[in-house]
Amino acid sequence: MEEDIKPDIKPVIDEIPKEPDDKKTSLCVALKILKKYNLNSTAETLKKEANLTDSAYNTSEHDVNNALNIFKSQGDPSVYENAYITLSKFVETSLDIYKHELGCVLYPVFVHMYLDLVCNRYEAEALKFMNKFGPEQESYYQADIQNLAVITKKEELDDNALISNYKSNEFVVRMSRDTLSLLKRHLKEKKQTVLLDIVQENLFFDVYEGIARNKQQIDAVAGGMIGEGTRQDNKSRVYYGLLKEPDLQTAAATVNLDEDEEETQESEKPKKKKSKSNPLLSKKTKIDPNAPPLDRMPLPQLREIDKKIKVQAVLDSAKRVALNHETLPSICCYTLLNCSNAVNCATISDDATMLAVGMANSQVRVWSLVPQKLRAMKTADQLLDIDLESDDVMHRILDDRSAETTRTLLGHYGPVYQVSFSPDKTLLLSCSEDCTIRLWSLLLWSCVVAYKGSYHPVFDVKFSLHGYYFATASRDRTARLWATDNYQALRLFSGHFSDVDCCQFHPNSNYIATGSSDRTVRLWDCVTGEQVRLMTGHKGEILTLCFSNEGRVLASAGNDCNILLWDIAHGHLVAMLTGHKGPIYTITFSRDSTILATGSHDCKIMLWDYSKLLEDLSLDDMNVHNPTVLNNSSKYLLRAFGTKNSPVIHLFFSRRNIMFCVCSFNSPQSS
Repeated sequence: MEEDIKPDIKPVIDEIPKEPDDKKTSLCVALKILKKYNLNSTAETLKKEANLTDSAYNTSEHDVNNALNIFKSQGDPSVYENAYITLSKFVETSLDIYKHELGCVLYPVFVHMYLDLVCNRYEAEALKFMNKFGPEQESYYQADIQNLAVITKKEELDDNALISNYKSNEFVVRMSRDTLSLLKRHLKEKKQTVLLDIVQENLFFDVYEGIARNKQQIDAVAGGMIGEGTRQDNKSRVYYGLLKEPDLQTAAATVNLDEDEEETQESEKPKKKKSKSNPLLSKKTKIDPNAPPLDRMPLPQLREIDKKIKVQAVLDSAKRVALNHETLPSICCYTLLNCSNAVNCATISDDATMLAVGMANSQVRVWSLVPQKLRAMKTADQLLDIDLESDDVMHRILDDRSAETTRTLLGHYGPVYQVSFSPDKTLLLSCSEDCTIRLWSLLLWSCVVAYKGSYHPVFDVKFSLHGYYFATASRDRTARLWATDNYQALRLFSGHFSDVDCCQFHPNSNYIATGSSDRTVRLWDCVTGEQVRLMTGHKGEILTLCFSNEGRVLASAGNDCNILLWDIAHGHLVAMLTGHKGPIYTITFSRDSTILATGSHDCKIMLWDYSKLLEDLSLDDMNVHNPTVLNNSSKYLLRAFGTKNSPVIHLFFSRRNIMFCVCSFNSPQSS
């Protein structure tokens, strides 16, 4: 039978080296403790004798708890190691049905015991504790443990962002009620004050009724920097449905319905109008019961050019290839040469006519992917002679003499991390290490606005599918919602514990998804600014996000080489796909939501059978408390294509389901 280990609480504060402010800090903590237990007269006496001001009552709760822990552990730092060993043995000897959930408390207890040892200036014992128990923690926490291990002195604690996260936030552990009762019984029997205080003050138990989860279910959603998301985090309703499409029949009258006639540079005359009704455009769309009200998010009014673009998209969809496991997409690959390690990002316009690339040398390059070259707007004097009411006014205002195959946009002062086309192709957004977002006119080929909302590098920028709005992700741990006509951000989304690496608009533009280095995916409401989903399961930084076309499923991928699929209706992980051997930079769905494509640093493109996966999921019939996570990757992998030493940085499905791929060739010498 194990011997109970009781900490020696004999005060030996004099043995600890003091700094000039230690005395005052200790008095403030003592004052706060007296107030906490309603010893008001004693508190006033202490305040008067020590010449303390009212600000002394503002001492943080963490300082109070830390002072108590120092008192309880004085003189015997071995109580931490003994308590951890006792807890570890308890987990190992528990029944298999409870063992895996109980094991979830080991990592946060390890972290806070190490921090307490460092804070109490037991540096040698802290190093021994780290070396002995650090390697025992799960592999997905090892990067954080390495970050903790470099902190060996009390003075270094406040300068570490990871430690600040652990100090100011409770680690969330999801646990069945039976498992939690077992843990409480153990803590009560052993009476280890240090362990009990750490569990009570630094852990939050999200308790559920039912059978304890197995190791596979726990590992699937583990990995978050501060634990799992709680049920409260995923309780809000999400309107994941699509908005009703506008009536396009009137706009179709000005669009050429002869889809076989290709537009060329020589034939730029006004197209012949056909008043004949098109069945594709007259088809009525059903109202999605899960769609947000039309007036919930103030979207911009459709202009004539927007309606024409939508009409053309519908006409292109009529020629869309139906993809399945037997009919895979044709792939058109664009490889960027002579730019090893110089290309950071790439994107293709929705109609697949332009390619934009962000470079490490601060340039933005734009190429035309069709015979029609990139033209600039005519001079102001020449524009006076143009009939603005003509149907082809957009062609008339452009100067044929300025046509070029490629354009270079200069203005950033640091590497460009992401670029994004507006739906009408007249604007381009870019974000950079120089902490700015720039809006470029693709008619003037110059910067028209520089947005400065952060003092940190901006890693991602995305236009809304409805235009006007755009989202950014930054190293300052925030995402922001902007409008093109406003210098200031409309919404600030704060809640991540580390860099926000990527963002993505929902197809209905009411929500923004973000992925972070804290290994969580979050969903934000653009209307309220609130976080409505928090999803954990990634084991590394999240680099790319993509919503399915119907809006219910969110796909994410990143440095852990895994592709995770989330049901945003409930905030659950529903599938995990593995196969890549390097970080995944890009992920996209085919236009008919049958194929999921991923591209990676391992120079491979993988196609997954998304339609088959949806059949196996049965989203409407799943267990909302502990859903089954599909992880049979070989069952859903359709094909893997390799490139020639060229990491895949962007994938895109055209309106006709042709897949476009952008790669950056790395010569063997630079690899």
